[in-house]
Amino acid sequence: MTVLPLGIYASAMDYHNIITLEPGKRGGKPCIRGLRITVYDVLEYLASGMSEEQILQDLPDLTSADIRACLAFAAERERRFVTIPAE
Repeated sequence: MTVLPLGIYASAMDYHNIITLEPGKRGGKPCIRGLRITVYDVLEYLASGMSEEQILQDLPDLTSADIRACLAFAAERERRFVTIPAE
């Protein structure tokens, strides 16, 4: 991980081979490696306070890289989110 000015981190995580979109699976939501586990599922577990170890124990098909891919995917979506400046 490279540290940029102002404490911003640049991550080399390429989630494109991990996060999949399939129209017939989970309503087309982004899933992990074609599994029925969505990015939202993982983010919700993290937000509820579960540790990575707890998630991996509950969802043994996942890896640490899968969890990082979910975070990278969410971060990129947030960066793309368009905001309207306040007047």
